[in-house]
Amino acid sequence: MSHEKRSAPRVGAILRIRLAFGSMEDFVERYAMNISSGGIFVRTRDPSPPGTELGLDITIQTGDQVIQGRGVVRWTTPPSAPGEPHRDPGMGIRFVELTPESRALVDLVVATQGAAARSDEPPLPEEVDAARARQGGAAARGGEAPASSAAPVVAPGAPAGERSGAAAGGGTVVGIDLGTTNSCVAFARDGRATLLHWKHGTTALPSVVAYDAHGRLLVGQAAKAQVIVNPRHTVYGSKRLVGRPFISPTVQACRDRFPYEIVAAADGSAAVRFAGRDYSLQQIAALVLAEARECASQVLGEPVDRAVVTVPAYYDDHQRSAVREAGRLAGLRVERIVNEPSAAALAYGHGKALSARVLVYDLGGGTFDASVVDIRGDAYEVVSTGGDTFLGGLDFDAQLVDHLVFRFMEEHGFAPPEERAVWQRIRDAAEDTKIALSTRERAIAHVPYLCKGPDGTEVDLSVEVTRAELEALTERLVDRTLEVCRDVFAAKGLEPADLAEVLLVGGQSRMPLVWRKVAAEFGREPSKAVHPDEAVALGAAFLGESLARSGSLVLIDALAIGIGVGLPGGRMATVLPRNTSLPAKKVYELATTRDGQTELELHVFQGNSSKASECEYLGTVHFRGLRARPKGAMKVSVEFGLGAEGLLTVTGTEAEGGRSSVVHLATRDTPEALREKLGFNESPTAPRGARPIDAEPAARRPARKGFFGRLFGVRG
Repeated sequence: MSHEKRSAPRVGAILRIRLAFGSMEDFVERYAMNISSGGIFVRTRDPSPPGTELGLDITIQTGDQVIQGRGVVRWTTPPSAPGEPHRDPGMGIRFVELTPESRALVDLVVATQGAAARSDEPPLPEEVDAARARQGGAAARGGEAPASSAAPVVAPGAPAGERSGAAAGGGTVVGIDLGTTNSCVAFARDGRATLLHWKHGTTALPSVVAYDAHGRLLVGQAAKAQVIVNPRHTVYGSKRLVGRPFISPTVQACRDRFPYEIVAAADGSAAVRFAGRDYSLQQIAALVLAEARECASQVLGEPVDRAVVTVPAYYDDHQRSAVREAGRLAGLRVERIVNEPSAAALAYGHGKALSARVLVYDLGGGTFDASVVDIRGDAYEVVSTGGDTFLGGLDFDAQLVDHLVFRFMEEHGFAPPEERAVWQRIRDAAEDTKIALSTRERAIAHVPYLCKGPDGTEVDLSVEVTRAELEALTERLVDRTLEVCRDVFAAKGLEPADLAEVLLVGGQSRMPLVWRKVAAEFGREPSKAVHPDEAVALGAAFLGESLARSGSLVLIDALAIGIGVGLPGGRMATVLPRNTSLPAKKVYELATTRDGQTELELHVFQGNSSKASECEYLGTVHFRGLRARPKGAMKVSVEFGLGAEGLLTVTGTEAEGGRSSVVHLATRDTPEALREKLGFNESPTAPRGARPIDAEPAARRPARKGFFGRLFGVRG
């Protein structure tokens, strides 16, 4: 590192630093421990005295700006004396003012760190706290540090997530239900699981991220509380977007529904734009997970860096990979990704020594899943599963919003203005009314002073809604869930009589209409043995405890969406069919089609249709450097491997010579190029929730980066 203090006086100098990092990713990953919300530690053999005001201009070797603004020196660190433990000389600089870009980067770093990183003072490494304790507690953390207790610096090679000192692979493995509307965290000890309570007193953490009017990053309840006054900079419901390309039908539908701005990232995936910059959906999810991690650490009184995270059963490979990446960005080692219905079954059967077959009907805020699970003591096996990633409580809310707006127009003769705050207030009223009608026969949706009428007077929205009206508006949505259940049964030739219990999970399953329709469909009242909002997190916690202790709990999940390869004519040949038990492996053989051919490629899809155009395009596998042989003589055996989480790896082995390599999927073809290669001659039609090939971005799938790398969208 080199630095230059320009101008003779110490006060008002500009500290220009070029850190020895070859990429922004490297800086973020390896220097985060030297940054807190309030300041930064800088190594230098010529520190300025405490109290010196400095202009900050910190870059890396590529010339990229990382910190720009003003600060004041709070304390300094002299070099270590002979016989003392080594420490780097430098100074702790407290931030006085930062540019918006610098503040956004600092806030996101802090959000993924422990409580100490939220200090208003420059970070003081743990070694200094220990040294001061040995000296009888010399200087306070925020004050000027005497030379005898000057701050050493953790070497930049140590990952930021290791500041806690927790041994890798040790500690409690928490269960996290990363929900569309709310998230829950639980832990299990001695066979008993407990939900964590948040600062506002509930077990539900709103899955909301925002920046307020002062540029402060908010997560959870604080972010949700300001959604009405600041909807443009408040992101919620983003679970529907994670792992999807921007031009997919699902994302385009969400653009009209959500008040915040959804944009295309450089890699073609969906991203959100707020606070003056773009964030990937993995980054947004990482902030929620980081908040969950921090709460768990405080409650348990120990660093938490391991978790089991749940996802909808109908998530595809891209979405599962995105959630795992979000966990990594949040400083969590995701021990396992588990399907939400499977986790709910664990919560139901744990410790009961059952022998039963159950249906888990999981209707949450944004997704619906249905899974048939066989429980045999501590062994849980998913027999059949299916779902819809675009069917949940948000869709029920949308139906009621339309009804309220129609009634408003009938009464007042004009439509509410196209203002995001106005429509957010209507959505909130619809959600509150929907919840009230689960326990009452009628409720009033009331929004005072919604907008101004044509004559300039304030106009309220006040509409009485009956339970019967709500049920008429949303009955078709409940019927769609039952269609999914029938499909799940038909896939394995099951009948309702094969079930011992029906478990209702997810907040939207509380609706009386859901209970009545499910009871009529399956000929029995749903079980009340699990809590609809807590079961998923509790089940994940049980699995986490078993993983931490190498316990006897066995969960055999199933592949919800088949995986196959594209064939000429637009067909898809299924390699791993739906409901394949996980983990699984299957070999597909590929041969050259012309003399002297040295390259082969295989287009991989995920879907339950025989038409590739109706399936999710996962990527194209390329095999290069093959031996030149006559047509058909050179063959490659392609092994499709699925882990317990349903994540895909592809291994190709040459039949001649046995050369083997793991191949990572990369979306290298544009939709048009792929259509031409596969010989599509029809206009693809996509089922709800699917991504047709025409909707795929031309950009490549991004290369995976290290810790924090993609959290900030930095370039490597």
